[in-house]
Amino acid sequence: MSKTFLPKYRLITISGKIAVGTTTLTKNLILVLGWKHINIGAIQREYDRQHQLHENKIGALSRTDDHEKEIDAMTEQMLKTEKKIIYEAWLAGFFARTHKDILKVLLICSHDEIRVDRVANRDNVTVKQAKHWIKQRENENTTKWKKLYGNYDFWSHQYFDLVIDTYESGQLETVGKVLDKIGYKGQSK
Repeated sequence: MSKTFLPKYRLITISGKIAVGTTTLTKNLILVLGWKHINIGAIQREYDRQHQLHENKIGALSRTDDHEKEIDAMTEQMLKTEKKIIYEAWLAGFFARTHKDILKVLLICSHDEIRVDRVANRDNVTVKQAKHWIKQRENENTTKWKKLYGNYDFWSHQYFDLVIDTYESGQLETVGKVLDKIGYKGQSK
């Protein structure tokens, strides 16, 4: 009989820029932990569809500041109250930076050409299009967020408990590092 798993953290945030592996890590953690998943990117894409926006052509600047603040208020409330959730969003770790009971994971990829290749293959676009799209989205998002929240480096390692370079760490190794950090030893959910 296995012991019930009592995690060191009540919630996990997974942050990272485009094509660093946040969704892959999240899916792998869900398989092991069985925790609920919130993906802010999916919420944003649904908003874009409802408002007939094309994120890849217009970018984050097309969304109103009020919309961003609504998402942020939802995030803040969830970070204060929820348990056993994997929260995937670019700024999740930044917003959770003062919460000691939340594991804040940042994924990076030290080789941008790998990120470009991932986007080109995933979205069936040219390398040139992938480079342009990544640069545009990241620049527009950062510009908007600095306007709303201040002149922060939103991916500064100081805000995170665990930083993993997915260029050097495969899928299984990456999920293993997170499971080790939360104290998971194969116990039941």
